[in-house]
Amino acid sequence: MKLKPSLPIIQGLLFTYSFENIRDEERELRIKSTNVNDSAELGKLFDTLTKPEFAEYKQEEREWHINTLKYFLSTDETFESVFYLFDTYFKDEIIDKRNFMKVLLDRLIKYNEEIIERDQK
Repeated sequence: MKLKPSLPIIQGLLFTYSFENIRDEERELRIKSTNVNDSAELGKLFDTLTKPEFAEYKQEEREWHINTLKYFLSTDETFESVFYLFDTYFKDEIIDKRNFMKVLLDRLIKYNEEIIERDQK
């Protein structure tokens, strides 16, 4: 079954960064100390906090997230709806939400490739 692109699943993936997530002081400090508008810093943060969760997803779910981001990045989507009423621990506002999602997509593709390679061994 092929799953259709859905922006709400991206918000679910980003729940790690939400105020609504259970308090974890170490995680909060890591998020707050990251320049969310710097692609390299953001990528490192995703490596630390998003990768472990993403690695637990089934292959179909991983592909759904990747395909969703690819689809919406190929349109004029601003991703405002993903962050609307979604308070995060980032100390700065995300200036370029499309770039944020491009960085996320690049990381998810990398993680997925690593998982596939690991599973083939």
